[in-house]
Amino acid sequence: MKLVTIVGARPQFVKAAAVSRAIVARNESLGASAIQEFLLHTGQHYDEVMSGVFFRDLELPEPNEHLGVGSGPQGWQTGRMLTGIEETLLRERPDWVLIYGDTNSTLAGALAAVKLHIPLAHVEAGLRSFNRRMAEEHNRVVSDHLSTLLLCPTRTAVENLRREGIDGAGSASVENVGDVMYDSILHYTGVAEKRSDVLDRLKLNPGNYGLVTIHRAENTDDPVRLKNIFRGLEQIAREGLPIVLPLHPRTRKMIGENSAFAGSRPPFTLTDPVPYLDMLLLEKSAKVILTDSGGVQKEAYWLGVPCVTMRDDTEWVETVEAGWNLLVGADPDKIVAAAHSARPGKPRGNYYGNGHAAEQVLQSILKFV
Repeated sequence: MKLVTIVGARPQFVKAAAVSRAIVARNESLGASAIQEFLLHTGQHYDEVMSGVFFRDLELPEPNEHLGVGSGPQGWQTGRMLTGIEETLLRERPDWVLIYGDTNSTLAGALAAVKLHIPLAHVEAGLRSFNRRMAEEHNRVVSDHLSTLLLCPTRTAVENLRREGIDGAGSASVENVGDVMYDSILHYTGVAEKRSDVLDRLKLNPGNYGLVTIHRAENTDDPVRLKNIFRGLEQIAREGLPIVLPLHPRTRKMIGENSAFAGSRPPFTLTDPVPYLDMLLLEKSAKVILTDSGGVQKEAYWLGVPCVTMRDDTEWVETVEAGWNLLVGADPDKIVAAAHSARPGKPRGNYYGNGHAAEQVLQSILKFV
């Protein structure tokens, strides 16, 4: 069986790495290449810090094909991806196409596969923030409704699909396989502790800093929201909690264009985006994490670090219900109050599977076949 795996952004590299390891393990157990994987990188994240170093940290093989699409307006970017993916699928003729998450790469892969009548498996299906202003929400909804096999990370995701009429009773199959990012956390956290020196490089004391990530367009592209977020972060830093902020390229650009810093340069440690292993160690060692990233919310939960989410909604509702994640939007006062009050929540439930989601992904595809 031949799979074409489509990735394009940092979170997808993490997810695909878990499934690629499971493919290798299965082939080794059978003594043959029963499953062939063709890795297609759209180039949505394309430079060294956003892409190349992730492949090395995760020990992912180099992509079989790299479209090199790069950044640009969403319609232009998705259109170029669709053209390149279609050409690859016509040439490679896979049995399945595998997509991850909610990026433009995911949407383009879904459209290309369904128009060529190739079965489509969506890993991380069924997530909903119910915020239709988010481009990611449109991407995930459309991809789900085009997919043959919907591989959900949680029971909540399965229920979301059921309410939309996708319940596995028709031509599409729905399964709760768990979260492949949890597989990666279990696999790489120990590696990060041995190999990363990021705490020494940044002169950080474990448990005595706040880690911040900001990249969602709803925050970076709204000057008022962005300035309000930085007002809150600056106050936290000036009140004594050091802030570490690896800057996404979009965020760095928007900070400059919108003068997001309210006064003089704030007492932050600003860095370029960091490799995956460095990021894991920064997350694990933080006192609190403040973010608008979906993946970071989950990683904070799995690592036992309180999280403050600077969004009005989240698709990872389990982390909020368990008391480990506080939603504060872009209100500076709420950001400050949440950072001060963030504490470990209830005992962490097993919402995201048993750490073998990648194996379940393969089993589900093989069972469907």
